[in-house]
Amino acid sequence: MRQLVREHDLSPADLIQPLFVVHGRNVEREIGSMPGVFQRSADAMLDREVDAIRSLGIPAVLLFGIPEAKDEVGSENFSDDGIVQRALRRVRERHPDLLLITDLCCCEYTSHGHCGIVRDGTVDNDATLEILARAALSHVRAGADIIAPSGMMDGMVASVRAALDQAGHTETAILSYAVKYASAFYGPFREAAESAPTFGDRRQYQMDPANLREALLEAALDEAEGADMLMVKPALAYLDVVRAVRERTHLPLLAYNVSGEYAMVKAAARMGWIDECRVVLEALTGMRRAGADAIVSYHAKDAATWLSSGSAG
Repeated sequence: MRQLVREHDLSPADLIQPLFVVHGRNVEREIGSMPGVFQRSADAMLDREVDAIRSLGIPAVLLFGIPEAKDEVGSENFSDDGIVQRALRRVRERHPDLLLITDLCCCEYTSHGHCGIVRDGTVDNDATLEILARAALSHVRAGADIIAPSGMMDGMVASVRAALDQAGHTETAILSYAVKYASAFYGPFREAAESAPTFGDRRQYQMDPANLREALLEAALDEAEGADMLMVKPALAYLDVVRAVRERTHLPLLAYNVSGEYAMVKAAARMGWIDECRVVLEALTGMRRAGADAIVSYHAKDAATWLSSGSAG
């Protein structure tokens, strides 16, 4: 009877698995602060992981790249032989039906670790837009289906949309990290992506966690600029924001179940303090209940396994 009257369902088809790809051969390096999450080389290591993801019915992956070398402008971000571009070509050939989403930002690629071009100690928004447009085109040429600009630069969606359209990629979708807070929950990700800033922080361009109306403005601006999908990041402490954005847009809306949320659950589960399966599925269902159509989560593989085995109850 509970299943018959259940208001919200969670399935593997609602999940997106992030992946971290690195240069090298046969690399499978676990992230210390994210047990069960690995940096993998774009070879058999990546093949095996993507095969497992696809076999579980997860329809999409979100790719992050760790470059071989970093510089002031993040040159590998827009190199056709960059690590994300190599991974895209490999996965696209192996799994033509898998949705390939690429995170579009500069932080992993720049020597200073900020999400844009730094001039005089601050991020130059407009100069960054040119880099993002170049990188987006490079990702699409390598096989990306969806470009996900995440740096919270003003005008990033319009810039990427114009570049894609002018190059004939009118059907490539844009998933905008429209609402991205300057959150303490990102800490483990910065280890995984090797993207911690070398000075200052990212409050110049990421949002104040105290603000809700600002989130609605940011989402509306990105929708007006041509975003096909919107995202709220982080998820658990911001479900009110997910709900508020959901009530004001008809676009698909995603929530990002971020690294700190993942790490806390893993740590508590390892201490035996919580039932990891039940907590994860409850949290992900809460994100769906708040209005998320899909969820980016480091728990995606585990959740899909539990859902397939009937552990959802």
